[in-house]
Amino acid sequence: MSAEELRRLLDPDDATTSVRRQCELLELPRSTAYYQPAEESVENLTIMRLIDANFTETPCYGRRRWTWWLRTCHGYAINPKRVGRLLRTMGIEAVFPGRRTTAPAPGHKKYPYLLRGVEITRPNQVWSTDITYVPLRRGFMYLVAVMDWHSRFVLSWRLSNTLGGEFCVASLDEALASWGEPEIFNSDQGSQFTSPAFTGRLEERGIRVSMDGRGRALDNVFIERLWRSVKYEDIYLKDYDGADELYRGLAKWFEHYGHRRPHQGLGYRTPWSVYQDSTSATPRSGRAKGTAG
Repeated sequence: MSAEELRRLLDPDDATTSVRRQCELLELPRSTAYYQPAEESVENLTIMRLIDANFTETPCYGRRRWTWWLRTCHGYAINPKRVGRLLRTMGIEAVFPGRRTTAPAPGHKKYPYLLRGVEITRPNQVWSTDITYVPLRRGFMYLVAVMDWHSRFVLSWRLSNTLGGEFCVASLDEALASWGEPEIFNSDQGSQFTSPAFTGRLEERGIRVSMDGRGRALDNVFIERLWRSVKYEDIYLKDYDGADELYRGLAKWFEHYGHRRPHQGLGYRTPWSVYQDSTSATPRSGRAKGTAG
């Protein structure tokens, strides 16, 4: 039975069984249950895909430079206001110069960057997290991951069709439950990661919270490299149609990335081999379980 057929079996008005439980019984990713194709024009989706594919090479571009690039290099008659809206939808902002849109919400506590000059020598010394925009043929999703810095091993990942913080907290909870606790947890200053729900999980366990400095593109470099890898090795090549297809594809890719893909920076070992050889933590399955949030 296809995912769309399973989705039609869901009954959101069922007072006895939650949608979450119905998804579990049907073995249907929750992102598929809640996913709706983005209400963007085909042209806007194409523009967003172009920006996403080039963002890692031009992270300093703001809306005016992106406007120039889209007009000059791709022939789009587009203004900065429209580009700015698309960038906000994607969760992208210029690293420097320019005002950051990934900023703590009012009342959210900011934390210092703790990793400057620190030598990362062992697993579970530092974990980090980030969110990235994922283009689909008929819309888009957002992907969050938690990674161990020393081994580059992805501890958990989740998909969401919104930029709310709930799926980030869920990914953090899954990583902590499955892999133990890091000494330091690093993120950017986005509202998803400065929220009391997120930082509270860390502080109540005695984990030190570190946040990237403003305008520093390399503070979370390992997970930025992860995004480049997953997009160029899988997402752009596969051109996924919908959320369920994306989820299945990412599950295979993260399995390959962690357990079979050699990494030059690790002496051509896999992230899992580095992680398991140097830590006493024994996860339930030895696998990072991705979840559709």
